Amino acid sequence: MIGISWGGFNGLQVAARRPPALKAIITACSTDDRYNDDIHYMGGCVLGDNFSWASTFFGRVSPPPPDPDVVGEAWRATWLERLEATPLLLETWLQHQRRDAYWKHGSVNEDYSAIACPVFAIGGWNDGYQNAIPRLLEGLTVPRIGVVGPWSHTYGFRGGPGPMADVLSEYVRWWDHWLKGIDTGIMEEPMLRAYMLDSQKPMARVVDWPGRWIGEPAWPVSDGGIAWKTLALNDRGTLSDTPERGNTPMTVRSPLTVGFAVAGVPALETDQRMEDAGSLCFDGEVLAEPLEFLGAPEVTLSFSVDKPVAQAVVRLNDIHPDGAVSRITWGVKNLCHLHDQENPVALEPGRTYTASFKLNDTAYRVQPGHRLRVAVSTSCFPMVWPAPEAATLTLMPGTSSLRLPLRKPRPLDAEVSFDLPREAPSGVVTPLAPGARRQTLSIDAESGLWSLEVVFDDGRQRIEEIDLEIASWRRELWTIHPDDPTSATGAIDYGFERKRGAWVTRHDARCTMKLTKEDYLLHADLDAFENGERIFARSWNRRVARDHS
Repeated sequence: MIGISWGGFNGLQVAARRPPALKAIITACSTDDRYNDDIHYMGGCVLGDNFSWASTFFGRVSPPPPDPDVVGEAWRATWLERLEATPLLLETWLQHQRRDAYWKHGSVNEDYSAIACPVFAIGGWNDGYQNAIPRLLEGLTVPRIGVVGPWSHTYGFRGGPGPMADVLSEYVRWWDHWLKGIDTGIMEEPMLRAYMLDSQKPMARVVDWPGRWIGEPAWPVSDGGIAWKTLALNDRGTLSDTPERGNTPMTVRSPLTVGFAVAGVPALETDQRMEDAGSLCFDGEVLAEPLEFLGAPEVTLSFSVDKPVAQAVVRLNDIHPDGAVSRITWGVKNLCHLHDQENPVALEPGRTYTASFKLNDTAYRVQPGHRLRVAVSTSCFPMVWPAPEAATLTLMPGTSSLRLPLRKPRPLDAEVSFDLPREAPSGVVTPLAPGARRQTLSIDAESGLWSLEVVFDDGRQRIEEIDLEIASWRRELWTIHPDDPTSATGAIDYGFERKRGAWVTRHDARCTMKLTKEDYLLHADLDAFENGERIFARSWNRRVARDHS
């Protein structure tokens, strides 16, 4: 089996069922943990992607109609039947705000030993699923290899950011080895081949990320190739080797607009200085030598809060010599989930707690002349839906710290390389109207509302082989007031159109999500049109109680 994203999940889940015919799998951009490391929740916080993907899925699961040239006159009845059966999965996903049986069911990390066939796991550092690859390499006992490129949610031979790689040939080597018994040398490759990202200035779009390929013969590294370094967060805003004496507590209540500059596609992230202005920041010394790390940095926070539900967001940033700030990696914790994600507990205001959690895995090289920064905030909307009330977090410096998995270059690194990608020619597709992609941040000076509009318009094309015109688009609008968590709103429109001669169909899916202190408020509309006439319309209004979130 081979699959990406949902298909990659399927490969892992089917492998755990051990069907006799399954000899090996390739899983791309997937996860072994459906609760903590999917698009739904992170650290017990409800992700913005939970709403974004649910809305997109709402449009896709009520798909364009069957093609009448294929199924004949039954196309219309079949389409209406599918539209009528469309579920509102956003409601289902929000009804499981804890790591319960719903999420465990699809999480192979509940029992890695259930997988008995060889596994090839591949993904990218700029994807939301990068953490699963190191975990699979560590948790599985079957023959396994992993590849992590600079890519986002792609197979690695197309998409971006680059450089792209001829991973299709790697797949053939894998299948020839495990299905045909041909010695292709694939299992002599390092267990983990990863792209070490170099410091990259924040920009609108990264086409090719500077860096190099590296190799680790085993994962986790057990030969001393990675050394952990602990840095203390001190009250003068410094990040240093040792805690300073006389550290005094520091407080932060971030404006709820912290997060707008890290929203969207990772390769589109902007300068983090706006986010850092609303965060507690701890800066390291200027580096005299490069600093490389591989794996998941870990953060420990000693803190108290003034509300029963609160979040802590930690970003590890790269400060460039000119003051520009790039995000390296990040993590978030619902502080009600300190010890048990199945049974969260409300916080006691004023009580001192300790939270330790991992940031997302990465491989990153900080250049000489740069500095590291740890930024701590209490919000990160729209990547994370805000807590019910704006909370003040009091951080205890000195006892709060960051641990980095430092790595030194290996001779093996020079042996890791990939050819340029190859793929078969596709069919002829004629562009008819250009698409558009943009992210626009705006502020209403009168109301104080901040808005982030994200547009993905694929334009219009004609697939010549079947004489079919297709068009699709998605528009997201996120709004929030800096001081009011209940002002957070998401609205997503998703549409498809299909046309051949006089046959024209379109369907539109719209979802909105709003908050109160007690509930998530959901609204959805689904409409379908044939030759401009509406033939289907349905609306949903749902209310889901917040569960320590």
